[in-house]
Amino acid sequence: MRIHLATDHAGLDFSTKLQDHLREAGHAVVDHGPIEYDPVDDYPAFCIRAAQAVVADQQAGVDALGVVFGGSGNGEQIAANKVHGIRAALVWNLSTAELAREHNDANVIAIGARQHSFDEVTSLIDRFIETPFSGEERHVRRIRQIAEFEADGSLLPDPRG
Repeated sequence: MRIHLATDHAGLDFSTKLQDHLREAGHAVVDHGPIEYDPVDDYPAFCIRAAQAVVADQQAGVDALGVVFGGSGNGEQIAANKVHGIRAALVWNLSTAELAREHNDANVIAIGARQHSFDEVTSLIDRFIETPFSGEERHVRRIRQIAEFEADGSLLPDPRG
């Protein structure tokens, strides 16, 4: 699996150590930055580039997922979700990491580096990577509705009239 990583200064140490962990597990890792510590860096471009690479790989038939880090993970998730075709989920425990894949077919996860130890982070990412999408009809239907809105703004009729 190819794993695309991006962070800001808050997640730089985790990202560096995580690359070794993922490579040891047999994954190809692409680091989208930053490459050095800057306490006032701007994460959006790093996260957007990682998300774009995930989409490009998936469209080319390459098994790929993304991981974006920040202090809380919130901004990084928002940035990644601006990329057409990305379903980025903020994860904070094993259940949310698993459900992001199983129910939402998330292709990127966001993690708050200031919220977890490195061991917790690796367990969240490992669970995310190892969990397949369930393919259940209800989840496929919901993901399709999100994709349709993303593509053309269409929604199901409002049941309230």
